[in-house]
Amino acid sequence: MFLGRVTGEVVATLKHRALEGRKLLWVERTIADGQGTGKATLAVDHAQAGPGDWVLVLDEGNGASQVLQRPRGPIRTVIVGIVDSVDRADGDAKRLVE
Repeated sequence: MFLGRVTGEVVATLKHRALEGRKLLWVERTIADGQGTGKATLAVDHAQAGPGDWVLVLDEGNGASQVLQRPRGPIRTVIVGIVDSVDRADGDAKRLVE
């Protein structure tokens, strides 16, 4: 899993049937303080996220298929949660939602 920020929505009128009815979002990976890494990925939304949201992303095909109940779908990455804050072990807390 990784922490990320939704930077956009992807619209695809033609797609695999396992993706029909699913929202696709562009997510930039971040570190715990919310700073972007410059690496981004496409993810299926399972948490009703939108642009600007900080999200928890599962990036593992079998787990993603289980979450979406699509055992044979071509899905590797899925948004499984919306993050409000990150409390680090060093005591530094970062509120990600304004």
